[in-house]
Amino acid sequence: MSRSVLITGGNRGIGYVIAKQLVANGYKVAVTYRNDLPPITEFENNGSKSTIECVKYDVTDKEHLNEAFAEITDKIGPVEILINCAGITDDSLIMRMSDKSFENVIDTNLSASFRMSKKAIASMIKNHFGRIIYVSSVVGFIGSPGQANYAASKAGLLGMARSLAREVGSRSITVNVIAPGAIQTDMLEELSEKRLEQLKSMIPLQRVGSSEEVANVVRFLVSEEASYVTGALIAVDGGLGMGL
Repeated sequence: MSRSVLITGGNRGIGYVIAKQLVANGYKVAVTYRNDLPPITEFENNGSKSTIECVKYDVTDKEHLNEAFAEITDKIGPVEILINCAGITDDSLIMRMSDKSFENVIDTNLSASFRMSKKAIASMIKNHFGRIIYVSSVVGFIGSPGQANYAASKAGLLGMARSLAREVGSRSITVNVIAPGAIQTDMLEELSEKRLEQLKSMIPLQRVGSSEEVANVVRFLVSEEASYVTGALIAVDGGLGMGL
């Protein structure tokens, strides 16, 4: 069955790789994007073309949430699988961090995930099927200097996911969290070579991960094989946050 998937922030980074992998596996995929240009949306897949649908929508925009979902539904049908991947950072030591910086990160990473889930879950309950995945971060569970706002937002996803998993489990809806560690993305490329080597030395596998490795775990969680997995926190971090 070709399930319909919505990925917030799926036009770049980890979200985009997840989108490509799922569409290659036969899912109908829509991604939201904010200010960036939409990504390449057509791919060759076993001799035929696969397409990612793109919807321009800022997840912090409460006013146009209904309008965005109407467009998404028109493109792929009612959302059966929601992957909350949109996120930002605004790093600063807490004594210098402004209220606005803290609130903006919380609103994008945590509050928007609540609103998207609330909107998507109505059709999931009606259809007795759903998958919700929150893309958190190992930082939310081990901490990181200068990232109190980011860590708080990512840790909050777990509490929300586990509460929601208990609310909707009887309707065959699963809710899970993945916590990527050091993944080769634009954010990681901003680190100096020295800092990157320091980071690798803290990881038991002694290397950074790839977005494909995160997407592999997501692909499992949205599949029928993971139908009895809910309320889980799965780290994809090479062992960096071992024991979280």
